[in-house]
Amino acid sequence: MNNPNINRRRFIQGTAASLALSTLSVSGMDEILQPAKTYRVALIGTGWYGKSDLFRLIQVADVEVVALCDVDKNMLTSAGNLVAKRQKSRKIPALYGDYKKMIAENQLDIVLIGSPDHWHALQAIDCIKAGANVYVQKPISVDVIEGEAMVAAARKYNKVVQVGTQRKSTPHLIEAKKNIVDAGLLGKISHVEMCCYFHMRNNGNPPVEPVPDFLDYEMWTGPAPLRPYDGLPHIRWWRTFNEYGNGIMGDMCIHMFDTVRWMLKLGWPNRISSTGGIYVQKEGKSNIADTQSAIFEYDELNCVWQHRSWGTPANPDYPWSFTLYGEKGTLFASTMAYDFVPQGKGEKIHKDVVYEKEKYPEDLTEERIELNAAPATRLHMLDFIAAIENNSRPVADIEQGHISTASCLLANVSMKIGRPVVYDPKKREVVGDAEATKLLKRPYRKGWVHPEPDKV
Repeated sequence: MNNPNINRRRFIQGTAASLALSTLSVSGMDEILQPAKTYRVALIGTGWYGKSDLFRLIQVADVEVVALCDVDKNMLTSAGNLVAKRQKSRKIPALYGDYKKMIAENQLDIVLIGSPDHWHALQAIDCIKAGANVYVQKPISVDVIEGEAMVAAARKYNKVVQVGTQRKSTPHLIEAKKNIVDAGLLGKISHVEMCCYFHMRNNGNPPVEPVPDFLDYEMWTGPAPLRPYDGLPHIRWWRTFNEYGNGIMGDMCIHMFDTVRWMLKLGWPNRISSTGGIYVQKEGKSNIADTQSAIFEYDELNCVWQHRSWGTPANPDYPWSFTLYGEKGTLFASTMAYDFVPQGKGEKIHKDVVYEKEKYPEDLTEERIELNAAPATRLHMLDFIAAIENNSRPVADIEQGHISTASCLLANVSMKIGRPVVYDPKKREVVGDAEATKLLKRPYRKGWVHPEPDKV
Protein backbone atom coordinates (compact mmCIF):
# COMPACT_ATOMS: atom_id res chain seq x y z
CA MET A 1 0.00 0.00 0.00
CA ASN A 2 1.32 3.44 -0.88
CA ASN A 3 -0.68 5.42 1.69
CA PRO A 4 -1.00 3.52 4.98
CA ASN A 5 -1.80 6.59 7.04
CA ILE A 6 -5.26 7.23 5.66
CA ASN A 7 -7.98 6.14 8.04
CA ARG A 8 -9.14 2.82 6.61
CA ARG A 9 -12.70 3.46 7.76
CA ARG A 10 -12.99 6.24 5.20
CA PHE A 11 -13.29 3.58 2.56
CA ILE A 12 -14.01 0.22 4.15
CA GLN A 13 -17.26 0.69 6.00
CA GLY A 14 -20.74 -0.75 6.13
CA THR A 15 -22.21 -3.62 4.20
CA ALA A 16 -21.48 -1.96 0.84
CA ALA A 17 -17.73 -2.55 1.11
CA SER A 18 -17.67 -5.44 -1.34
CA LEU A 19 -19.72 -3.55 -3.90
CA ALA A 20 -17.49 -0.51 -3.58
CA LEU A 21 -14.38 -2.61 -4.05
CA SER A 22 -15.83 -4.48 -6.99
CA THR A 23 -16.58 -1.26 -8.85
CA LEU A 24 -13.30 0.44 -7.98
CA SER A 25 -10.92 1.13 -10.84
CA VAL A 26 -7.49 -0.46 -10.60
CA SER A 27 -5.89 2.99 -10.52
CA GLY A 28 -7.86 3.66 -7.35
CA MET A 29 -6.48 0.74 -5.41
CA ASP A 30 -4.02 3.00 -3.59
CA GLU A 31 -6.98 4.60 -1.85
CA ILE A 32 -7.97 1.29 -0.29
CA LEU A 33 -6.69 1.32 3.21
CA GLN A 34 -4.55 -0.85 5.36
CA PRO A 35 -6.42 -3.51 7.33
CA ALA A 36 -6.70 -3.12 11.09
CA LYS A 37 -4.11 -5.81 11.76
CA THR A 38 -1.59 -8.10 10.17
CA TYR A 39 -3.42 -11.23 9.09
CA ARG A 40 -1.85 -14.63 9.75
CA VAL A 41 -2.10 -16.57 6.50
CA ALA A 42 -1.56 -20.15 5.35
CA LEU A 43 -1.74 -21.83 1.96
CA ILE A 44 -2.79 -25.41 1.23
CA GLY A 45 -1.53 -26.54 -2.16
CA THR A 46 1.69 -24.77 -3.16
CA GLY A 47 1.50 -25.45 -6.88
CA TRP A 48 1.25 -22.92 -9.67
CA TYR A 49 -2.07 -21.27 -8.88
CA GLY A 50 -1.90 -21.61 -5.13
CA LYS A 51 1.30 -19.57 -5.10
CA SER A 52 -0.15 -17.12 -7.61
CA ASP A 53 -3.13 -16.41 -5.34
CA LEU A 54 -0.85 -16.04 -2.32
CA PHE A 55 1.51 -13.64 -4.07
CA ARG A 56 -1.40 -11.44 -5.14
CA LEU A 57 -2.57 -11.28 -1.52
CA ILE A 58 0.91 -10.38 -0.31
CA GLN A 59 1.00 -7.53 -2.84
CA VAL A 60 -2.13 -5.78 -1.56
CA ALA A 61 -2.63 -6.64 2.13
CA ASP A 62 -0.74 -6.59 5.40
CA VAL A 63 -0.21 -10.31 5.92
CA GLU A 64 2.32 -12.69 7.40
CA VAL A 65 2.45 -16.10 5.73
CA VAL A 66 3.06 -18.35 8.72
CA ALA A 67 2.50 -21.80 7.19
CA LEU A 68 2.42 -23.71 3.92
CA CYS A 69 1.12 -27.22 3.27
CA ASP A 70 1.75 -29.61 0.41
CA VAL A 71 2.16 -33.35 -0.04
CA ASP A 72 5.04 -32.76 -2.50
CA LYS A 73 8.12 -31.96 -0.38
CA ASN A 74 10.05 -30.51 -3.32
CA MET A 75 7.24 -28.16 -4.26
CA LEU A 76 6.72 -27.23 -0.61
CA THR A 77 10.37 -26.35 0.01
CA SER A 78 10.56 -24.29 -3.16
CA ALA A 79 7.38 -22.42 -2.22
CA GLY A 80 8.74 -21.67 1.24
CA ASN A 81 11.84 -20.04 -0.22
CA LEU A 82 9.80 -18.02 -2.71
CA VAL A 83 7.43 -16.75 -0.01
CA ALA A 84 10.38 -15.67 2.14
CA LYS A 85 11.62 -13.50 -0.73
CA ARG A 86 8.18 -11.95 -1.26
CA GLN A 87 6.88 -11.21 2.24
CA LYS A 88 8.03 -8.29 4.40
CA SER A 89 9.41 -10.38 7.28
CA ARG A 90 11.57 -12.46 4.91
CA LYS A 91 10.73 -15.48 7.07
CA ILE A 92 10.25 -18.95 5.63
CA PRO A 93 6.82 -20.18 6.75
CA ALA A 94 6.46 -23.39 8.72
CA LEU A 95 6.17 -26.27 6.26
CA TYR A 96 3.64 -29.10 6.60
CA GLY A 97 2.63 -32.24 4.74
CA ASP A 98 -0.64 -32.61 6.69
CA TYR A 99 -3.06 -29.69 6.60
CA LYS A 100 -4.87 -30.85 9.75
CA LYS A 101 -1.64 -30.63 11.72
CA MET A 102 -1.02 -27.19 10.24
CA ILE A 103 -4.36 -25.75 11.31
CA ALA A 104 -4.07 -27.41 14.74
CA GLU A 105 -0.64 -25.86 15.43
CA ASN A 106 -1.29 -22.35 14.10
CA GLN A 107 -3.84 -19.66 14.89
CA LEU A 108 -4.81 -18.66 11.36
CA ASP A 109 -6.90 -15.73 10.19
CA ILE A 110 -6.91 -16.73 6.52
CA VAL A 111 -6.32 -19.97 4.65
CA LEU A 112 -5.97 -20.05 0.88
CA ILE A 113 -6.87 -23.38 -0.71
CA GLY A 114 -5.16 -24.17 -3.99
CA SER A 115 -5.28 -27.96 -3.87
CA PRO A 116 -6.96 -30.11 -6.55
CA ASP A 117 -10.76 -30.02 -6.68
CA HIS A 118 -11.33 -33.31 -4.84
CA TRP A 119 -9.80 -31.78 -1.70
CA HIS A 120 -11.59 -28.42 -1.61
CA ALA A 121 -14.59 -29.37 0.51
CA LEU A 122 -12.85 -31.22 3.33
CA GLN A 123 -10.06 -28.68 3.63
CA ALA A 124 -12.35 -25.65 3.50
CA ILE A 125 -14.73 -27.03 6.11
CA ASP A 126 -11.91 -28.02 8.47
CA CYS A 127 -10.33 -24.56 8.14
CA ILE A 128 -13.65 -22.83 8.78
CA LYS A 129 -14.19 -24.95 11.88
CA ALA A 130 -10.69 -24.02 13.06
CA GLY A 131 -11.66 -20.33 12.94
CA ALA A 132 -10.14 -19.24 9.64
CA ASN A 133 -11.64 -17.26 6.80
CA VAL A 134 -11.12 -19.10 3.53
CA TYR A 135 -10.25 -18.27 -0.06
CA VAL A 136 -11.01 -21.41 -2.07
CA GLN A 137 -10.32 -21.98 -5.72
CA LYS A 138 -13.06 -22.90 -8.13
CA PRO A 139 -14.82 -25.20 -8.65
CA ILE A 140 -15.55 -25.30 -4.94
CA SER A 141 -16.36 -29.03 -4.91
CA VAL A 142 -16.44 -32.24 -6.93
CA ASP A 143 -20.06 -33.03 -6.06
CA VAL A 144 -23.16 -31.02 -5.22
CA ILE A 145 -23.57 -32.15 -1.60
CA GLU A 146 -19.97 -31.16 -0.81
CA GLY A 147 -20.88 -27.66 -1.94
CA GLU A 148 -24.01 -27.60 0.20
CA ALA A 149 -21.89 -28.60 3.20
CA MET A 150 -19.37 -25.83 2.51
CA VAL A 151 -22.11 -23.20 2.45
CA ALA A 152 -23.59 -24.62 5.65
CA ALA A 153 -20.21 -24.50 7.41
CA ALA A 154 -19.51 -20.90 6.35
CA ARG A 155 -22.87 -19.79 7.69
CA LYS A 156 -22.76 -21.84 10.91
CA TYR A 157 -19.32 -20.58 11.93
CA ASN A 158 -19.85 -17.08 10.49
CA LYS A 159 -16.71 -17.05 8.35
CA VAL A 160 -16.00 -15.24 5.11
CA VAL A 161 -15.42 -17.61 2.19
CA GLN A 162 -14.36 -16.06 -1.09
CA VAL A 163 -14.30 -18.23 -4.24
CA GLY A 164 -11.61 -17.76 -6.87
CA THR A 165 -14.07 -16.69 -9.56
CA GLN A 166 -12.20 -13.43 -10.05
CA ARG A 167 -14.00 -12.40 -13.23
CA LYS A 168 -16.28 -10.47 -10.86
CA SER A 169 -13.21 -8.42 -9.95
CA THR A 170 -11.89 -8.06 -13.51
CA PRO A 171 -11.75 -4.31 -14.27
CA HIS A 172 -12.92 -4.36 -17.89
CA LEU A 173 -15.74 -6.80 -17.07
CA ILE A 174 -16.87 -4.64 -14.14
CA GLU A 175 -16.97 -1.77 -16.63
CA ALA A 176 -18.92 -3.85 -19.17
CA LYS A 177 -21.50 -4.76 -16.54
CA LYS A 178 -21.94 -1.15 -15.45
CA ASN A 179 -21.75 0.67 -18.78
CA ILE A 180 -23.26 -1.90 -21.15
CA VAL A 181 -25.49 -4.36 -19.29
CA ASP A 182 -26.80 -2.29 -16.36
CA ALA A 183 -27.07 0.79 -18.58
CA GLY A 184 -29.54 -1.07 -20.80
CA LEU A 185 -27.55 -0.90 -24.05
CA LEU A 186 -28.38 -4.54 -24.77
CA GLY A 187 -32.09 -4.23 -24.06
CA LYS A 188 -33.80 -7.51 -23.19
CA ILE A 189 -31.28 -10.39 -23.13
CA SER A 190 -32.80 -13.72 -24.10
CA HIS A 191 -29.84 -15.78 -25.25
CA VAL A 192 -26.31 -16.33 -23.92
CA GLU A 193 -23.51 -18.37 -25.43
CA MET A 194 -20.42 -19.47 -23.48
CA CYS A 195 -17.50 -21.48 -24.81
CA CYS A 196 -13.99 -22.81 -24.40
CA TYR A 197 -12.00 -24.04 -27.37
CA PHE A 198 -8.58 -24.29 -25.72
CA HIS A 199 -6.61 -27.48 -26.41
CA MET A 200 -6.25 -28.04 -22.68
CA ARG A 201 -7.23 -31.69 -22.25
CA ASN A 202 -4.02 -33.46 -21.24
CA ASN A 203 -3.91 -36.92 -22.78
CA GLY A 204 -1.38 -39.70 -23.16
CA ASN A 205 -0.40 -43.15 -21.94
CA PRO A 206 2.45 -42.74 -19.45
CA PRO A 207 3.53 -45.99 -17.80
CA VAL A 208 2.83 -46.86 -14.19
CA GLU A 209 5.91 -46.19 -12.06
CA PRO A 210 7.00 -46.15 -8.41
CA VAL A 211 5.83 -43.21 -6.34
CA PRO A 212 8.82 -40.90 -5.63
CA ASP A 213 9.84 -40.56 -2.00
CA PHE A 214 9.15 -36.80 -1.97
CA LEU A 215 5.43 -37.28 -2.75
CA ASP A 216 2.80 -38.57 -0.33
CA TYR A 217 0.53 -40.02 -3.01
CA GLU A 218 -1.92 -41.53 -0.53
CA MET A 219 -2.51 -38.10 0.99
CA TRP A 220 -2.60 -36.45 -2.42
CA THR A 221 -5.42 -38.83 -3.38
CA GLY A 222 -7.27 -38.39 -0.08
CA PRO A 223 -11.01 -39.15 -0.45
CA ALA A 224 -10.82 -39.76 -4.21
CA PRO A 225 -10.26 -43.10 -5.97
CA LEU A 226 -6.62 -44.20 -5.93
CA ARG A 227 -5.35 -44.37 -9.52
CA PRO A 228 -2.15 -46.26 -10.33
CA TYR A 229 0.68 -43.73 -10.13
CA ASP A 230 1.83 -42.74 -13.62
CA GLY A 231 3.80 -39.56 -12.98
CA LEU A 232 3.37 -36.31 -11.08
CA PRO A 233 -0.30 -35.29 -11.22
CA HIS A 234 0.40 -31.57 -10.85
CA ILE A 235 -1.01 -28.79 -13.03
CA ARG A 236 -3.03 -30.43 -15.82
CA TRP A 237 -2.60 -34.21 -15.50
CA TRP A 238 -5.03 -34.59 -12.61
CA ARG A 239 -7.60 -32.41 -14.38
CA THR A 240 -7.88 -34.91 -17.20
CA PHE A 241 -9.53 -37.47 -14.88
CA ASN A 242 -13.07 -37.36 -13.52
CA GLU A 243 -11.78 -39.00 -10.34
CA TYR A 244 -10.38 -35.64 -9.23
CA GLY A 245 -12.49 -33.01 -10.99
CA ASN A 246 -15.31 -32.46 -13.44
CA GLY A 247 -13.50 -31.93 -16.70
CA ILE A 248 -13.50 -28.75 -18.75
CA MET A 249 -17.10 -28.14 -17.69
CA GLY A 250 -16.04 -27.92 -14.05
CA ASP A 251 -12.78 -26.10 -14.79
CA MET A 252 -13.69 -23.50 -17.41
CA CYS A 253 -17.47 -23.26 -17.75
CA ILE A 254 -17.84 -22.23 -14.11
CA HIS A 255 -15.86 -19.03 -14.74
CA MET A 256 -18.01 -17.94 -17.66
CA PHE A 257 -21.31 -19.12 -16.22
CA ASP A 258 -20.58 -17.44 -12.88
CA THR A 259 -19.78 -14.17 -14.68
CA VAL A 260 -23.00 -14.36 -16.70
CA ARG A 261 -25.05 -15.00 -13.57
CA TRP A 262 -23.39 -12.02 -11.86
CA MET A 263 -23.95 -9.72 -14.83
CA LEU A 264 -27.58 -10.74 -15.32
CA LYS A 265 -28.45 -11.31 -11.63
CA LEU A 266 -29.40 -14.96 -12.15
CA GLY A 267 -29.88 -17.61 -9.47
CA TRP A 268 -30.32 -21.36 -9.86
CA PRO A 269 -31.25 -22.51 -13.40
CA ASN A 270 -34.76 -23.87 -13.87
CA ARG A 271 -33.43 -26.89 -15.76
CA ILE A 272 -30.06 -28.16 -16.97
CA SER A 273 -29.32 -30.49 -19.86
CA SER A 274 -26.08 -31.62 -21.44
CA THR A 275 -24.67 -33.99 -24.02
CA GLY A 276 -21.12 -34.88 -24.96
CA GLY A 277 -18.32 -37.34 -24.51
CA ILE A 278 -14.96 -38.36 -25.95
CA TYR A 279 -15.61 -37.95 -29.66
CA VAL A 280 -12.15 -37.27 -31.09
CA GLN A 281 -9.26 -37.70 -28.64
CA LYS A 282 -9.67 -41.38 -27.85
CA GLU A 283 -6.02 -42.42 -27.83
CA GLY A 284 -4.97 -41.65 -24.24
CA LYS A 285 -5.95 -42.31 -20.63
CA SER A 286 -7.99 -39.13 -20.21
CA ASN A 287 -11.62 -39.83 -19.29
CA ILE A 288 -13.05 -36.29 -19.37
CA ALA A 289 -15.19 -35.16 -22.32
CA ASP A 290 -13.36 -33.58 -25.23
CA THR A 291 -16.70 -32.31 -26.61
CA GLN A 292 -19.66 -31.10 -24.58
CA SER A 293 -22.71 -28.88 -24.88
CA ALA A 294 -24.98 -27.75 -22.06
CA ILE A 295 -28.07 -25.59 -21.65
CA PHE A 296 -28.86 -23.74 -18.43
CA GLU A 297 -32.49 -22.70 -18.72
CA TYR A 298 -34.05 -19.61 -17.14
CA ASP A 299 -37.35 -17.82 -17.77
CA GLU A 300 -37.18 -16.63 -21.39
CA LEU A 301 -33.41 -17.10 -21.38
CA ASN A 302 -31.10 -19.96 -22.31
CA CYS A 303 -27.41 -19.93 -21.35
CA VAL A 304 -25.65 -22.34 -23.72
CA TRP A 305 -22.17 -23.77 -23.15
CA GLN A 306 -19.92 -25.46 -25.71
CA HIS A 307 -16.41 -26.80 -25.38
CA ARG A 308 -14.09 -28.65 -27.71
CA SER A 309 -10.48 -29.49 -26.90
CA TRP A 310 -9.78 -29.99 -30.60
CA GLY A 311 -10.27 -28.01 -33.82
CA THR A 312 -10.51 -24.26 -34.17
CA PRO A 313 -12.54 -21.77 -32.12
CA ALA A 314 -15.80 -20.39 -33.49
CA ASN A 315 -14.44 -16.86 -32.96
CA PRO A 316 -10.62 -16.67 -32.87
CA ASP A 317 -10.80 -13.41 -30.89
CA TYR A 318 -12.91 -15.02 -28.18
CA PRO A 319 -11.83 -18.67 -27.74
CA TRP A 320 -12.84 -18.72 -24.03
CA SER A 321 -15.67 -16.30 -23.53
CA PHE A 322 -19.34 -15.48 -23.18
CA THR A 323 -21.67 -13.60 -25.51
CA LEU A 324 -24.81 -11.80 -24.38
CA TYR A 325 -27.41 -11.39 -27.12
CA GLY A 326 -29.85 -8.56 -26.52
CA GLU A 327 -32.58 -7.06 -28.66
CA LYS A 328 -30.53 -3.86 -28.99
CA GLY A 329 -27.06 -5.34 -29.39
CA THR A 330 -24.50 -8.00 -28.56
CA LEU A 331 -21.72 -8.10 -25.97
CA PHE A 332 -18.70 -10.33 -26.57
CA ALA A 333 -16.53 -10.68 -23.46
CA SER A 334 -13.54 -12.63 -22.17
CA THR A 335 -10.66 -12.28 -19.75
CA MET A 336 -8.84 -10.30 -22.43
CA ALA A 337 -11.39 -7.82 -23.78
CA TYR A 338 -14.99 -6.94 -24.51
CA ASP A 339 -16.78 -5.71 -27.63
CA PHE A 340 -20.23 -4.20 -27.75
CA VAL A 341 -21.89 -4.31 -31.16
CA PRO A 342 -25.18 -2.37 -31.39
CA GLN A 343 -28.13 -3.51 -33.46
CA GLY A 344 -28.40 -1.19 -36.47
CA LYS A 345 -26.89 2.26 -36.11
CA GLY A 346 -24.88 3.07 -33.05
CA GLU A 347 -21.35 3.20 -31.72
CA LYS A 348 -19.31 0.07 -31.18
CA ILE A 349 -17.40 -0.08 -27.89
CA HIS A 350 -14.15 -1.97 -27.33
CA LYS A 351 -12.13 -2.38 -24.14
CA ASP A 352 -8.96 -4.38 -23.48
CA VAL A 353 -7.76 -6.05 -20.31
CA VAL A 354 -5.92 -3.87 -17.79
CA TYR A 355 -2.31 -4.79 -17.00
CA GLU A 356 -0.26 -3.50 -14.06
CA LYS A 357 3.26 -4.42 -15.15
CA GLU A 358 4.78 -1.08 -14.13
CA LYS A 359 3.08 -0.97 -10.75
CA TYR A 360 3.98 -4.57 -9.87
CA PRO A 361 7.25 -5.31 -11.73
CA GLU A 362 7.70 -8.53 -9.76
CA ASP A 363 4.86 -9.96 -11.85
CA LEU A 364 7.17 -10.02 -14.85
CA THR A 365 9.56 -12.53 -13.29
CA GLU A 366 6.99 -14.80 -11.67
CA GLU A 367 6.88 -18.27 -13.22
CA ARG A 368 3.66 -19.13 -15.08
CA ILE A 369 1.85 -15.99 -13.92
CA GLU A 370 -1.28 -15.03 -15.85
CA LEU A 371 -0.55 -11.34 -16.30
CA ASN A 372 -4.06 -10.63 -17.54
CA ALA A 373 -5.59 -12.16 -14.40
CA ALA A 374 -3.25 -10.61 -11.83
CA PRO A 375 -5.09 -7.24 -11.47
CA ALA A 376 -8.40 -9.09 -11.08
CA THR A 377 -7.01 -11.39 -8.40
CA ARG A 378 -5.55 -8.42 -6.51
CA LEU A 379 -8.96 -6.71 -6.47
CA HIS A 380 -10.54 -10.03 -5.49
CA MET A 381 -8.19 -10.28 -2.51
CA LEU A 382 -8.97 -6.71 -1.47
CA ASP A 383 -12.67 -7.50 -1.60
CA PHE A 384 -12.00 -10.59 0.53
CA ILE A 385 -10.17 -8.53 3.17
CA ALA A 386 -12.93 -5.91 3.18
CA ALA A 387 -15.54 -8.60 3.80
CA ILE A 388 -13.50 -9.97 6.72
CA GLU A 389 -13.12 -6.49 8.21
CA ASN A 390 -16.85 -5.81 7.95
CA ASN A 391 -18.15 -9.33 8.56
CA SER A 392 -20.00 -9.04 5.25
CA ARG A 393 -20.38 -11.18 2.14
CA PRO A 394 -17.61 -10.93 -0.46
CA VAL A 395 -18.34 -10.41 -4.14
CA ALA A 396 -17.71 -14.13 -4.83
CA ASP A 397 -19.37 -15.50 -1.70
CA ILE A 398 -19.38 -19.26 -1.20
CA GLU A 399 -23.11 -19.50 -1.86
CA GLN A 400 -22.74 -17.94 -5.31
CA GLY A 401 -19.70 -20.10 -5.98
CA HIS A 402 -21.77 -23.11 -5.02
CA ILE A 403 -24.61 -22.26 -7.40
CA SER A 404 -22.18 -21.82 -10.29
CA THR A 405 -20.19 -24.94 -9.41
CA ALA A 406 -23.20 -27.16 -8.76
CA SER A 407 -24.86 -26.08 -12.01
CA CYS A 408 -21.80 -27.24 -13.95
CA LEU A 409 -21.66 -30.50 -11.99
CA LEU A 410 -25.36 -31.05 -12.70
CA ALA A 411 -24.63 -30.60 -16.41
CA ASN A 412 -22.21 -33.52 -16.11
CA VAL A 413 -24.89 -35.53 -14.31
CA SER A 414 -27.27 -34.79 -17.17
CA MET A 415 -24.66 -35.87 -19.72
CA LYS A 416 -24.10 -39.11 -17.82
CA ILE A 417 -27.75 -40.13 -17.47
CA GLY A 418 -28.88 -38.78 -20.82
CA ARG A 419 -31.72 -36.51 -19.70
CA PRO A 420 -32.32 -33.04 -18.24
CA VAL A 421 -32.19 -32.44 -14.50
CA VAL A 422 -34.06 -30.04 -12.22
CA TYR A 423 -32.32 -29.45 -8.90
CA ASP A 424 -34.19 -28.49 -5.73
CA PRO A 425 -31.63 -26.77 -3.43
CA LYS A 426 -34.03 -26.80 -0.47
CA LYS A 427 -34.60 -30.56 -0.59
CA ARG A 428 -31.12 -31.18 -2.06
CA GLU A 429 -32.46 -33.56 -4.66
CA VAL A 430 -33.07 -33.82 -8.38
CA VAL A 431 -36.81 -33.51 -8.78
CA GLY A 432 -38.44 -36.82 -9.65
CA ASP A 433 -35.18 -38.57 -10.47
CA ALA A 434 -33.76 -40.95 -7.85
CA GLU A 435 -30.88 -42.03 -10.10
CA ALA A 436 -29.71 -38.45 -10.63
CA THR A 437 -30.15 -37.66 -6.93
CA LYS A 438 -27.71 -40.45 -6.05
CA LEU A 439 -25.13 -38.78 -8.28
CA LEU A 440 -25.22 -35.60 -6.20
CA LYS A 441 -22.87 -37.28 -3.74
CA ARG A 442 -19.78 -39.21 -4.81
CA PRO A 443 -18.66 -42.18 -2.74
CA TYR A 444 -15.47 -41.49 -0.77
CA ARG A 445 -12.55 -43.86 -0.50
CA LYS A 446 -12.54 -46.08 2.58
CA GLY A 447 -11.38 -44.20 5.64
CA TRP A 448 -12.71 -40.83 4.51
CA VAL A 449 -16.05 -39.35 5.54
CA HIS A 450 -18.13 -37.29 3.13
CA PRO A 451 -19.29 -33.95 4.66
CA GLU A 452 -23.02 -33.51 5.24
CA PRO A 453 -24.71 -30.08 5.23
CA ASP A 454 -26.62 -30.80 8.45
CA LYS A 455 -23.62 -32.20 10.33
CA VAL A 456 -20.79 -29.74 9.73
